[in-house]
Amino acid sequence: MTQSSTSRNGMAFVSLVSVFFFWGFVAASNDILIPVFKSALQMEQWQSQMISFAFYVAYTVGSLAYFGISALMKRDILNRIGYRNGLALGLVISALGTLLFIPASNSASFGLLISGLFIVGLGFSLQQIAANPLAINMGDPSKGNMRLSLAGGINNVGTTIGPVIVAFAIFGGLPDSAADMNLTAVQIPYLVLGAAFIIAALFIRFSSVPDHIGDKQMPSGGFSQTLRYPQVWMGMIAIFVYVGVEVSTASNLPEFMRQKLHVEEHQIAPYVSLFWASLMIGRWTSAAGAFDLPESTKNRLSILLPFVAFAIFALVNTIAGHEISQFYPYLFLVILLAVADAISQGHPVRQLLLYSFLGIACLLVGIFSSGMVSVFAFIAVGLFCSTLWPCIFTLGIAGLGEKTNTASSLLIMMIMGGGFVSLFQGWLAGDGLLGIQYSYFAGVVCFLYLAFYAWKVGAIHKKHHVLVETAEGDH
Repeated sequence: MTQSSTSRNGMAFVSLVSVFFFWGFVAASNDILIPVFKSALQMEQWQSQMISFAFYVAYTVGSLAYFGISALMKRDILNRIGYRNGLALGLVISALGTLLFIPASNSASFGLLISGLFIVGLGFSLQQIAANPLAINMGDPSKGNMRLSLAGGINNVGTTIGPVIVAFAIFGGLPDSAADMNLTAVQIPYLVLGAAFIIAALFIRFSSVPDHIGDKQMPSGGFSQTLRYPQVWMGMIAIFVYVGVEVSTASNLPEFMRQKLHVEEHQIAPYVSLFWASLMIGRWTSAAGAFDLPESTKNRLSILLPFVAFAIFALVNTIAGHEISQFYPYLFLVILLAVADAISQGHPVRQLLLYSFLGIACLLVGIFSSGMVSVFAFIAVGLFCSTLWPCIFTLGIAGLGEKTNTASSLLIMMIMGGGFVSLFQGWLAGDGLLGIQYSYFAGVVCFLYLAFYAWKVGAIHKKHHVLVETAEGDH
């Protein structure tokens, strides 16, 4: 391969991973919009969770539409129109969704807001379907997981800085003093983001990103046949509850801190940012083992990388004017994560079991304690959600042969759990039911199922002598 072709491939990959950044930026920024619109429109907690519901359900609606149209055409849509056109179309759809933030904030219309987020999510669903396989196929196939892991790391940069930037735009960067909420300020970051979508669409459309990969026909193995495998239908439930507990823990955190610690909306951004940074910390810790390096170097990286990730969180929030010294005790939980990662050794069954029980422990501490102990405990759920996606995915598709692509599409559809579980926890948080703190028992149930899934499917694979290996990735 010539130097010029290597440079072109590198630029193409850079343009591709930019969409991973967008996914993270918007998903985490939703957690800032929830308390802002809840307070401005005086909504119940479950009503405010419609922000998460609309955004994540859009992934499933988009995926179902994609596979339905492909089935009718008897040809995969992306291989018909080209991956570059598909990515560009998805970005344009998302850009159109951001335009609704203008009338939504001008008229304080919650319906327009969630409609805009739904359209953004529809565009993201098409981008997801295209970008994940492209990241794997753009280069040496043996290093596909590393490229997807790198793309996931870029996603986490977006989740870490998104809440900080959106909060800065809304509250004028005044974390330590009272600030009036200005809904029209919501327009600025999302319109800039929409413009970035259009620029990225043009860049990708005329880039050297591959236009076709794999088979141009629909993947073999019908849905009904694939669903007969227990690891698939159980894996679909696992993806549903995993994304659910991840999103609902973060999206209900602002209300918990408002009620129990009297933290105002303009002060919440660094805590939301730390939750999503925790996923970056966990993924970077695990990613150290994915590189072809001496074992001693891997061990040193697994210790160093989580603290580098925490430093990124600290730098971003320091620039935004937030006091970060209060977060230094959280580093003890980062050390606990590093120990857990070393114990699991990256094995999907072992890691899924261990991290699920640690997630339950964090939630129980958060439920039955108070003050910053509760806050840090709930935030630490992000640490132990960090690598569950590749663990679940690996166990769900292992040993399926020609039905692997169909199983993958079924698993991706279940991202909608982020919306449903958030809405359910918001309903439980009502004063007439469990209240905001005890509503986190919803997450405990989710983790209990994930532990059961690891045990059950691990036994199935062991019985059939199916070898499972860790694959890094992100939703």
